[in-house]
Amino acid sequence: MIARDTDRHALAEHLKRRGIHDSAVLQAVRDVPRDAFLPAELQEFAYDDTPLPIGEGQTISQPFVVALMAQEARMRPGHRVLEVGTGSGYAAAILSRVVTEVYTIERLPSLATLARARLGELGYDNVHVRHGDGTLGWPEAAPFDAILVAAGGPELPATLKEQLAPGGRLIIPVGDTPREQRLVCVERRNGKLERTDLGAVRFVPLVGQEGWAERGGGRSTAPPSRAARVAPPMSVRGPVALLREVVEPVPQIETADLGSLVERIGDARVVLLGEATHGTSEFYRMRARITRELIARQGFDLVTIEGDWPDAAQVHRWARGASPNGQPPPFERFPIWMWRNREMNDFVGWLRAWNSGPGRERQVGFHGLDLYSLYASIDAVLGYLDSVDPAAARVARERYGCLTPWERDPATYGRAATTGRYRLCEGEVVAMLQDLLARRLDYVARDGERYLDAVQNARLVADAEQYYRVMYRGGHHSWNLRDRHMFETLQVLLSWHGKGAKAVVWAHNSHVGDAEATEMGLQGQTTIGGLARGWLGDDAFLVGFGTDRGTVAAASDWGGPVEIKSLRPARPDSYEALCNETDIPGFLLHLREPDEEAVREELAGPRLERAVGVVYRPDTELQSHYFHASLPSQFDAWIWFDETEAVEPLMLPRHGTRRPHAFPFGP
Repeated sequence: MIARDTDRHALAEHLKRRGIHDSAVLQAVRDVPRDAFLPAELQEFAYDDTPLPIGEGQTISQPFVVALMAQEARMRPGHRVLEVGTGSGYAAAILSRVVTEVYTIERLPSLATLARARLGELGYDNVHVRHGDGTLGWPEAAPFDAILVAAGGPELPATLKEQLAPGGRLIIPVGDTPREQRLVCVERRNGKLERTDLGAVRFVPLVGQEGWAERGGGRSTAPPSRAARVAPPMSVRGPVALLREVVEPVPQIETADLGSLVERIGDARVVLLGEATHGTSEFYRMRARITRELIARQGFDLVTIEGDWPDAAQVHRWARGASPNGQPPPFERFPIWMWRNREMNDFVGWLRAWNSGPGRERQVGFHGLDLYSLYASIDAVLGYLDSVDPAAARVARERYGCLTPWERDPATYGRAATTGRYRLCEGEVVAMLQDLLARRLDYVARDGERYLDAVQNARLVADAEQYYRVMYRGGHHSWNLRDRHMFETLQVLLSWHGKGAKAVVWAHNSHVGDAEATEMGLQGQTTIGGLARGWLGDDAFLVGFGTDRGTVAAASDWGGPVEIKSLRPARPDSYEALCNETDIPGFLLHLREPDEEAVREELAGPRLERAVGVVYRPDTELQSHYFHASLPSQFDAWIWFDETEAVEPLMLPRHGTRRPHAFPFGP
């Protein structure tokens, strides 16, 4: 249990950084083994701050939400608490470590039986479990000092309000539909109920006499009443029929009419083009097609990618007419196939031909936004300073020497620095960046673009040093640092290229989409797309991509070899399944300005959405690759390909068995 103890402490520290400050709640998180409340196949995900399925269409709540509700209830020893929605029993166990008695009600008999047995086996003997209609409370045990409802209702159940003691607090998700809710706190003070909004949440529906009625003809656990409501359908036609009417078919990528998409993009300064996997040919080819249109018809100046700055800089120089100069080919680190593939090679070949065309006064640039290239960026800074300022280069070598011992595995530096066994290098790398920025005027006068390359590499080193330290804290911190670095790099590039510059961004859906429209936002994560919207408003245009099935290039584990894997058909409760049901092989769906406003209402969700990165694990696909999202708020447009194929990797040779493809410098 040592590893699990460590996991529980790490989760508590993560929740503390997210704003949970109640010491009793945090101690309960440290004490209660969340893995014991999950099926065996999901226990490896137990201490991720995310909801997980527990069967019967129900979930174990996200730890942050459990802790937030417990904290807002302001519980203390001596209190008696009612919980509606026992589920796995985990939240009841947390509450039992804070208060004297917990009464918890579960409407599904199988879950109630399992939770009762599990809580008893683990020794939580101050928790009382009942199978019944939670909207009617537990009258014989009332009143309660706090009532926590772990399901979303259409309104505040009158019976639960009556069972709240003076000074007590009722915490419940409330919303007009079973899909979206606001978490509210109702406090009984001086005979009145005072209501406070705690923010957006997503819970399973609160089914019962004073909640939502069961769907599908199933019987309710209590007699029906006027209070029981079913959310009305948002469209008489239903989402599939509506999609069939409004989508624009994309029969062939190269010949598809993109006029309506370009028209809606209009004068946007930044267009972000996503992908649902890092290894699907159709996504790369469609992004290339759209990008070519934006360059040719809208005058876009930059193509930026979720790739390393030094590698993209080689492609940038080649695409603008430079010769390879004997440099090793770019994109040699894992995952090599993500950018070193046939589809990408075709696009950068087109870009070089475009830039060499007659009358091209402003050539299109190609740049990487990511921050993983710590040591390649150090080498680039040193090489630049060697040529323009040897004295500064000597200082840089001394400063960057702090990171030298960790060149083979920079993540090890993060672990060593976090444990206090090695001094931090933050001061040295930040000082190096500050020196380069301070000498901007002098260096730019010698070679402006080379200076931009050097200063951006120095900025990358500073952010990467912090990233490798932060990643050991867990949670959303390292994700946010990475996406903010990519966003700020984009801002630097737009500023460098002057007023009116326009950029295309190629990155995964999970970076391109607006995090506020997904469960990522509830976990405190941000994205390039969300930051771009906050900065530019409608002048940022976000495009997501999806697929149902086919093949994909991916590894089984981080650092593993590329495999051509079969992509499982999408889950029936996902956006992908909805698109598949249209029977249209490929299409474009407008979301910001749909042809019918009902599209936004019908697709508001939330529904599941699939995200496959460089690792694909079909055996744990739900836990590893799905998250909840509201598609119309996440993206401005959505591009669908029903069946897709893997990219064609252009890999490096093994043991000299064959000559490597000279990406992007050769056929």
